[in-house]
Amino acid sequence: MNLAGPVDPPMDAGLARAARLQRVRDQMREMEVDALLLSLGADLPWLTGYEAMPLERLTMLVLPVDDHATLVVPELEASRVDHDPRLFEIRPWAEHEQPTELVAALVGHRTRLAVSDRCWASHLLELERSIPGAAWRSAREVVGPLRAVKDSHEVAALRAAGKAADTVAAALLGGEITLIGRTEAEVSADISARLRDAGHDRVNFAIVGSGPNSASPHHEPGPRIIGKGEVVVCDFGGTLRLGDGVGYCSDITRTVVTGEPEPELLELFGVLHFAQAAAVAAAVVGTPCEQVDRAGRELITAAGYGKSFIHRMGHGIGIEEHEDPYMVAGNSSPLVAGHAFSVEPGIYLSGRFGARIEDVVIATEDGPLACNEADHRLAVVET
Repeated sequence: MNLAGPVDPPMDAGLARAARLQRVRDQMREMEVDALLLSLGADLPWLTGYEAMPLERLTMLVLPVDDHATLVVPELEASRVDHDPRLFEIRPWAEHEQPTELVAALVGHRTRLAVSDRCWASHLLELERSIPGAAWRSAREVVGPLRAVKDSHEVAALRAAGKAADTVAAALLGGEITLIGRTEAEVSADISARLRDAGHDRVNFAIVGSGPNSASPHHEPGPRIIGKGEVVVCDFGGTLRLGDGVGYCSDITRTVVTGEPEPELLELFGVLHFAQAAAVAAAVVGTPCEQVDRAGRELITAAGYGKSFIHRMGHGIGIEEHEDPYMVAGNSSPLVAGHAFSVEPGIYLSGRFGARIEDVVIATEDGPLACNEADHRLAVVET
């Protein structure tokens, strides 16, 4: 496994987006899609650098396979778009205009259309009325496999986000973040503040599960006061922008114990530590995604904890916290260089305690590249 090492500077964002547009158009031709209609979701900022606000007012990029792209955007939002006219035009619409009719006019005679998965149903229904006879499909089918393969710009952004999250994990493992006597919510707020201080523009989540709550993978931090001798699982991540306005995500989980660990916890964590390392090591180019899941899961099952590992091994990560590819049974797609994903096995003894270890990993021709270097061992924190 390669460690994260120095973070390389990203390639020029405009060049990266121009290359992505070309790849998308090539994919559209292969899939016989006449026009791509991108609204809410990560596909739009991936191609344009602009993240639409989730408003009732329609924002939509109309990307014909055979013509220049146009971003239809509410006039009051237009000033937020820092667009490159070489990549797309901008068409602000006023409050008295019907944006779906503008989109329909830009679509023109084209009938084989792909639309964002997260486009509001109300907008899609209006588009269907405005473009009768069109055949619709999900834009994810077109853009998803391309977005899953990160270019050098995106790899640099993910590594920078991982490096920033590592500083917070190091503070947790080193006892700089006080746990004993504080509520989970207070610790979560502390972690969130540290993520921002480390350079994150947005905190996406900061899970803190203590005692029996550590056995709940998506526990919502609450008023429970953390005591001595308890397991505490901290899973946190945010979005960090690297100079071009589009953020990429971090996601890391570390487990600590607030006092001398019991033998059962040491045994469980030893299995988990071994399984996580095995899953990361399995993440080589050409390996089916499900094999990454299997490599760690088989070790956990052999140790008798199989029924206590209740989620997939990992999820893709990029502009979104969860995206393709997924490390899960049934996903036989092979890893390719540029795939970025979490590796996060967990063992959860309901009502008692649980543990999880998570890193973001990038598949490369030289082997798995870990974006996180924070210590994986079970840390004893007595503060």
